[in-house]
Amino acid sequence: MNNLHRSEKDRTKPVRKGLHPKNRHNQGYDFPALVKNHPALAPHVKTNAYGELSIDFADPLAVKTLNAALLNRYYNIADWDIPEGALCPPIPGRADYIHYMADLVGLEPGHEKPNIKLLDIGTGANGIYPLLACQIYGWQCVGSDINLQSLENIETIIANNPTLKDRFTLRMQHDKNHIFEGIIQAGEFFDVSVCNPPFHASLDEALKGSQRKLNNLARSRGEQKADTQSPTLNFGGMGAELWCKGGEQLFLKKLIRESQVYSTQCRWFSSLVSKADNVKPAKKLIRKLGAADIREIEMKQGNKVTRILAWTFI
Repeated sequence: MNNLHRSEKDRTKPVRKGLHPKNRHNQGYDFPALVKNHPALAPHVKTNAYGELSIDFADPLAVKTLNAALLNRYYNIADWDIPEGALCPPIPGRADYIHYMADLVGLEPGHEKPNIKLLDIGTGANGIYPLLACQIYGWQCVGSDINLQSLENIETIIANNPTLKDRFTLRMQHDKNHIFEGIIQAGEFFDVSVCNPPFHASLDEALKGSQRKLNNLARSRGEQKADTQSPTLNFGGMGAELWCKGGEQLFLKKLIRESQVYSTQCRWFSSLVSKADNVKPAKKLIRKLGAADIREIEMKQGNKVTRILAWTFI
């Protein structure tokens, strides 16, 4: 994966795997251990239709409490919380992204590189990518967002975890028409940038997407369709976290074009791409702008498949 001398055809071929080999969640969730470590999770843990311990993944509070328990037990992050309605990220998949970025920057197993610097575009109220990168690899991280409330929430998380103070800094993006401009400073260099772009084009589309997710969860439990009157965003998402004009495709285009402007200030630019149809046009634009290398990494968690698209001009 790290061989820079492969042909263009080989370099853009998807890597097909389950969770990353270094992912701590490869064996699923150890609910008894999580409850012991984080007692607030106990009321949410029940035996499911298959006779296994689980939570109701359609319940936003249960999902948020599971996240807090996972971050506490496996990543030594205390008192993680998000405002009501904020995006609640699935921890195993987010950890996967960070492990693949570590591969990309040539991190040898067992060797931390605290001098690696990561930029998270649209860090949201959860700050998940910098939190994981700080705790797993000891990296220096910058999180940017256009939402002041989101950044204030992360400030509280950092204040509750003093070891993060010198590793995780926040920057406000004051211009919604820009991504890197106003965030990457003169003379500054990042090893990698990560992004989980808003993937819907409107609030209505986001709500329909949430309803599909709830119906799938209901079917997996052998139930009828979920209530269609008021779909609950079980993984949350406020405004810009879930949707933007033009959706994921337009956001990616803007991200890629602006990355060229900062081509000498970041070694690897990257983004999650949730819709497979958006990969081909994104790659075409990256090539057109003169990237030296493109990587498409396929990640799989359960039945969900998503991709990381990474590119460098260096």
